[in-house]
Amino acid sequence: MANDHCSVNCCTNDKRNESGKDLSFFNFPSNETQRSQWIAAIKRDEGPHFEIKKGCTLVCSAHFKPSDMFKSITGRTRLKAGAVPSQFQWTKACNERSKNKLQNLKEINEMQAQEERRQSIVDSFCQDVELKQVTEQVTVQEASAGAEPMEEMNAELENENIQPAELSAEEQIEILKAKIKDLEEEVEDLKGSRFGAENISKDPELLSFYTGFVSKERFDSFYSWVEPYAKTMIKWSQIQRQRGKENYKRRRSCGNLALSLYDQFFLFMIRLRLGLLETDLGVRFNISKSSVSRIILTWANFLYTMLGQVPIWPTTAQIKNSMPECFKTIYPKTRVILDCTEIKVQRPSSKVLNSEFYSAYKSHTTLKCLVGIAPHGAVTFISSLYQGSISDKEITRRSGILSLIQEGDEVMADKGFLIQDLLEPKKATLTIPPFFSKTRSMQFTSKEVTETQQIARLRIHVERAIRRIKEYQIFDKVLPLSLAGSVNQIWTVCCLLTNFRGPLY
Repeated sequence: MANDHCSVNCCTNDKRNESGKDLSFFNFPSNETQRSQWIAAIKRDEGPHFEIKKGCTLVCSAHFKPSDMFKSITGRTRLKAGAVPSQFQWTKACNERSKNKLQNLKEINEMQAQEERRQSIVDSFCQDVELKQVTEQVTVQEASAGAEPMEEMNAELENENIQPAELSAEEQIEILKAKIKDLEEEVEDLKGSRFGAENISKDPELLSFYTGFVSKERFDSFYSWVEPYAKTMIKWSQIQRQRGKENYKRRRSCGNLALSLYDQFFLFMIRLRLGLLETDLGVRFNISKSSVSRIILTWANFLYTMLGQVPIWPTTAQIKNSMPECFKTIYPKTRVILDCTEIKVQRPSSKVLNSEFYSAYKSHTTLKCLVGIAPHGAVTFISSLYQGSISDKEITRRSGILSLIQEGDEVMADKGFLIQDLLEPKKATLTIPPFFSKTRSMQFTSKEVTETQQIARLRIHVERAIRRIKEYQIFDKVLPLSLAGSVNQIWTVCCLLTNFRGPLY
């Protein structure tokens, strides 16, 4: 509520209004000119000692604008909500609060810490100055007391730490030669301890363990045969880059590889013989895993091409000249001994492929191959790899061996090879163990027993040849599907490399 007079409730003044005018809000003039004069009189009446009374709740109407007030229905004057006086401040500037004890304690601690740091810097500086002075004094005393011993000591040190530039040319050459000799010995020691073909081939047992070659002479002889062609072979990376182009330039395969051709071939043979993983081979030869993969694929395709050009199917005359006595006396017309073998592969995700590759004999998804050997034990025929579900008769029909059989030849096989009808057009005969006949007596005759033993004793050689192939331990594990594009090449190379290991028996 607005008060009627300033001096009654909210203001005190040491001067009274000289004109004696009523300064209440109810006599507030309506004329603009009179209103201005009235406000000026109010300001003069307030004087320099105007102040708000302590505890006052009423305010003089002179301290509000006319727009801040309104008259109620009863005719009383009221202030509008949010009205602010325009002639004085509501609050006075308060004095700054005094700091509490905690703040005073923090300031004292900070001042003490600063003083301690300053004092420590001053003390360290003084100690450095004193130490320098003492050192100078000691140096002066030693120089005056022991000048001659110091000269002798310096001469000895100069002789011990003599520089090469102070020596004669001949002496410098001798020193450098000695250093070169030491470095050469270190290099030779490092070469001798490095894992590679040069070091492993020195030990025949290690060479046979890592590569399958029984001696260094055979290993070097085989490498010397393929080396001229290996220098110009196309790398696997080149084939990938140039795939889809009809013409591309042949470049050297060993140009940007860290390993020599000799070590590359050695790495490939280790992969076949021991089945080491590519990561392990990368660590052994200090190359990346991707480089190992490219080397293996390159050499697999290269050796597949090189060894595939060698005619391994012997003529009839060659078979007769190399036939062992055990065959000459019983089965002298034997041309080839056949048998099938299987290697396990990863299960494909496709249900159709899984059923095609599943082998009931191995109870696993496999790849099947037909292998043929001559009577003297050399591998003379290798078919491609087929699905594991294929039968022995069907793989014989598809493999192409029937085109190599001539009239009068004998083919020795196991009981599962019911291929007599396939050999009849060639006028060749099939030698297999006799079957048990239920129409006759419940046991074999003495002649059938003898025949079974004779055939089994001779046919076992093909099992031994297959065992040689399986000694390449890359086939011990389940082959991943990532090798599906090169598994035929790797299998064929392993089969043909067994012929370089010497006689089977």
